Amino acid sequence: MNQEKSTFQHLFSLPVIVAALGYFVDIYDLQLFGIVRVQSLESLGLTTKEEISSIGTNIINFQMIGLLLGGILWGVLGDKKGRLSVLFGSIITYSLANISCGLIPHISFMDKIEAYKWLRFIAGIGLAGELGAGITLVSEVLPKHLRAIGTSLVAGIGLLGAVVATFTVKLSGDWTIAYFIGGGLGVALLLLRVGVIESGIFKEVANKKHVQRGNFLSFFTNWNRFVIYMKCIGIGLPTWFCIGILTYLSNEFGEALGITEKVDPGLAIMWAYIGISVGDFFSGFISQAMHSRKKAIAVMMAFALIGVVVLLFTPTVKSASMYYAICCWLGLGTGYWAMFVTVGAEQFGTNLRATAATTVPNMVRGTVVLMTTLYKFFKPDQGVIIAGAIVGIICFVLGFYSTLSIPETHNKDLDFLEE
Repeated sequence: MNQEKSTFQHLFSLPVIVAALGYFVDIYDLQLFGIVRVQSLESLGLTTKEEISSIGTNIINFQMIGLLLGGILWGVLGDKKGRLSVLFGSIITYSLANISCGLIPHISFMDKIEAYKWLRFIAGIGLAGELGAGITLVSEVLPKHLRAIGTSLVAGIGLLGAVVATFTVKLSGDWTIAYFIGGGLGVALLLLRVGVIESGIFKEVANKKHVQRGNFLSFFTNWNRFVIYMKCIGIGLPTWFCIGILTYLSNEFGEALGITEKVDPGLAIMWAYIGISVGDFFSGFISQAMHSRKKAIAVMMAFALIGVVVLLFTPTVKSASMYYAICCWLGLGTGYWAMFVTVGAEQFGTNLRATAATTVPNMVRGTVVLMTTLYKFFKPDQGVIIAGAIVGIICFVLGFYSTLSIPETHNKDLDFLEE
């Protein structure tokens, strides 16, 4: 009985709750542009589908490049200054950027579309710090037998932010209000974070002045460390192929599949994230049951791959509701996101852990720029379906190889340093 109570207290301690709520706000703001992409660009004067597709993809790329650069910035700061400094700094950045996005229709001193691009870039920088710092903090404060379940709770709760964002847009009736609400949630979260304490493992290392912390370049100066780092990134590629291509651009794929009714990317994102939330919640329990991070991820990745094949190459998807159902399937399969970030945190020592856990997921998000570029390159000659399939094959091959060949970290002791 005492053990059960102790487990409950660990899993619902303030660091876990705040990390989960932080990731909730993070995902709300991260996916908001994808949800309001068409609506917001139309209200800013864009009229043709080609224009909305091209400029919308460009803005997504700006946000993803911001995430990539922000991942490096916050990751290094997380190891140099502490996990909490990142959680505070990142949330101030993306909250202010999102409030500013709500003011775009009133901007007169520069082109509104140009302002939209740069504000999503700044938001991307801010959003990059949330997940990695939160997962690192939770991984270090929980006992090792609860790490997978704890990080799954963070992600399972957090990923519902995309669902709430979709309903917020629908109920508010105005995309600018959804941005204001996102910024307001961030400010509220900032106040809640005041009571959270720093990781004990980090504080112990911080007192050792001779230990070099947060050196991003050290991932590239040791061959074994570099290979493991690249494999950590490879594991996450299928997740953002499913979101960044098949879900964000669901209106294009729906049309190519011959679906007569309009496929709404906002609803596609919502259903995908319902699936991801459920998948992430259960991924920790699957990992515990299989005594392996790698096996759990490989099984879920295979499930997602089957969903991709069903979507692109079978006559099953003939309606918008069926497309949304497949998006939920893809989300369930790629719901190993928290597990993948946890693996990244567990591979490296305390002096590089936040840098790894923060940069790895944002490197994956940054690869969406490469995915959309490849997709646009193949689309004119190969068509939407084959262009998407080519990108998907690359992502899943790299994903399976990385998962099956990376060192296992289940029950690994995290109190160690990188030389």
